[in-house]
Amino acid sequence: MADERKGLEQRAQNIILKDRRRLLISGVNHVESFNEECIVLDTELGILVVRGNGMHINKLNVETAEIDVEGDIGAFEYMDNVAPQRKGGFFSGFFR
Repeated sequence: MADERKGLEQRAQNIILKDRRRLLISGVNHVESFNEECIVLDTELGILVVRGNGMHINKLNVETAEIDVEGDIGAFEYMDNVAPQRKGGFFSGFFR
């Protein structure tokens, strides 16, 4: 049980969004790519994509694994939660 808690503590992540203008994220391992509209982060809990406008990275602290993003934040999502694409159209499920 102590090992489970230790594993969860190592995988901890906090995301703080302030007024949709500032985003603070902990547990960041690596910045995969970034521009003013999209930032892709490799985090303790998976790939995190941040979308918005006029975004820039204020600070990236590799020692504490924290990032500070500023701009118009529109959305953020983990990529492992994306549903797989189905083959065929709407009626393909009816005619198997």
